[in-house]
Amino acid sequence: MANFVGVLKELTQERDRINHVIEVIGNLVGRTRSSIQQRVQRSKRTLSAAARRKISLAQKARWAKTRQASTTPVRTMSRAARNKIAAAQRARWAKSRAQQKKAA
Repeated sequence: MANFVGVLKELTQERDRINHVIEVIGNLVGRTRSSIQQRVQRSKRTLSAAARRKISLAQKARWAKTRQASTTPVRTMSRAARNKIAAAQRARWAKSRAQQKKAA
């Protein structure tokens, strides 16, 4: 029974120590959170309408420059080139039909 009382006393002391540590950490977190909020509130600034417009126009110019660099020019094929390709394809089909007639 004496051993049980000693263990109970140790557990009670450990519980008190842990509660104290939790309280200290809670106070630190509370202070840290409030100091962060103060820093965030202090760092806010307002821009004039003219400044916002300048920033907007500069960003739009950057986007336009990026889009312009990424687009490739459209290549068109001349009528003569298309006729040449079509004639070659007709010749391939004629050759294929001729081979099918020989096989049949």
